[in-house]
Amino acid sequence: MEAQGYKIVYQGGSGEITEKKSRFLAAVQPVETEEEAAAFIQALKKKYWDASHNCSAFTIGKNHELTRCSDDGEPAGTAGRPMLEVLLREDIHNAAVVVTRYFGGTLLGTGGLVRAYQKSVQAGLAAAVVIAKHQGITLAIETDYQRIGKIQYLLAKREIPIEDTIYTQNVTIRMVVPTAHKGELEKAVMEATGAGAALTWGDEVEFAMIDGKLNVFA
Repeated sequence: MEAQGYKIVYQGGSGEITEKKSRFLAAVQPVETEEEAAAFIQALKKKYWDASHNCSAFTIGKNHELTRCSDDGEPAGTAGRPMLEVLLREDIHNAAVVVTRYFGGTLLGTGGLVRAYQKSVQAGLAAAVVIAKHQGITLAIETDYQRIGKIQYLLAKREIPIEDTIYTQNVTIRMVVPTAHKGELEKAVMEATGAGAALTWGDEVEFAMIDGKLNVFA
């Protein structure tokens, strides 16, 4: 079952490229606030104080409500904005990136700079862990052993992430259901089991699949 979600950086990463002897070091980090982003950028500037440039970009919010970028001395529009455009094009939220450049002695030109900074961000993202967060509702389904197979089939067909299965006198499956599919799933379970299942809906949560495992966020 597909669910609309938004992509975030779950774990930061770093990458490096070389263009005409100039080194470009990209660092990607998850951030929740402008203060976190500013602190991350400042830390990288301090770490790479001897670099030619430390260009940056970040986006915060489910709808990219807050975005900022800086060319840090590169020609206007050749670094920060192209970096930000990569994050927006990939629709990645709550993320900051700093690309540090050590000048190699050869000018890249406007187009060359844009391509180098964008390629650097892509290298950083490739090294990071990017996940899709979804809106969901916790659900526990209890039924007997004769009907459990039908429920498991329905869940597998819809790719509903299961948190736990408890076997006692009956069987209880705990899961997270994408919010948009709550009504449809409840109807399908009732029809498949002849109303022989008890559904208990719980809290609204955010969830993501990470390395094939369900992760629920408070």
